[in-house]
Amino acid sequence: MALPPIVALVGATASGKTGLSLDLAQALGGEVVNTDAFQVYRGMDIGTAKVPPAERRGIAHHLLDLLSVREPLTVAHFQDQARETAARLRAGGTTPVLVGGSALYTRAVLDRFDFPATDEAVRARWEAELERVGARALHARLAEIDPGAAARMVPDNGRRVVRALEVIEITGEPWSAALPDLTYADPATVQVGLSIDRPTLDRRIEQRVAEMFEAGLVAEVERLLDEGLAEGRTASRAIGYREVAAFLAGEMSLDAARERTVIGTRQFSRRQDAWFKKDPRVVWVPFDAPDRLEQALAAVHNT
Repeated sequence: MALPPIVALVGATASGKTGLSLDLAQALGGEVVNTDAFQVYRGMDIGTAKVPPAERRGIAHHLLDLLSVREPLTVAHFQDQARETAARLRAGGTTPVLVGGSALYTRAVLDRFDFPATDEAVRARWEAELERVGARALHARLAEIDPGAAARMVPDNGRRVVRALEVIEITGEPWSAALPDLTYADPATVQVGLSIDRPTLDRRIEQRVAEMFEAGLVAEVERLLDEGLAEGRTASRAIGYREVAAFLAGEMSLDAARERTVIGTRQFSRRQDAWFKKDPRVVWVPFDAPDRLEQALAAVHNT
C-alpha cells in the first residue's frame, strides 16, 4: 500500500496559510507539521501567529514549543526532526501537512539537501570578525567574495552571513552551491502555494501587526526577555520581537517599533515570494478563491 503524500503549504506571511492548512489536514485526515523557525520556541506565540490549541480543531500539531528562547536552532537539526515526524506520520497512514513561513526550512525538509560540514575554528574566527566589524560590514565582504550569496540574505542577519563565509572557506565553492536543488527527496510530495496581490497582502500585514500589539506582544516580549530572549542566537532575530525589545530598551518609541515590524514583515514577505515563485513545482491557488480547498485537494490527489 502506497504511503500518503507529503503536502506542503507555502506562500507569503498573512496570505491565509494557517486556515487552509487546517482545512487540508481535516479533509485528508492529516496532521499539521510546523515549518516556521520561530514557532518551535515556547512562549513565542503572539508574534509568530501561532494557532492557539483551542483553535486547532482537534488536529494534532507537531514541532511547536520544542525549545526555550535561549536555545539555538539550525536548519540541519530542524530537517532531521521534521523528516522523522513526516516519516512516522506517513508510516501510520497519516498525511503530514507542512506549513510555516520559513522557506529555507521547508525546502530543507522537502528537497535533496545535504548540509556542508562545519568547522568550529573557522566559524569562531568569522564570529569574532562579526563582533568586531558588525553584520553589515561582514555582509559587504561576502558581497565581494560571492555576490549571489549576499543578494540572497538580509545584511543584518550576521549569523547567516557567518555561515555563508564559513561554507565558502571550507568548501572553496560559492555558498549558493550548498543550497538545495529543485529535486524532492521523496517524489510523493506536493507544494500548494497561496497567491495574493501585493496591495492586499500589505494591508493584511498591517492589520496582523496591529492585532499582535493589541493582543499583548509587548508583554510577551518582556516576559521572554526575562527568560533569556536577548541571549538566544535564533529566537532574538524574529521580526517583531527585536523591534519590541528595542522599544523596551528605550531605543525607539512604541509607534516606531510597530511601524518597523510592519516594514520588516513586508520585506520578509517579498523574500518569501521571490523564493517560492522561482519554484515551478508549486501549484498556486488564489488566497481568496471560494474553492481554494478543492483546488488544493486536486493538486494533492494528482500527486
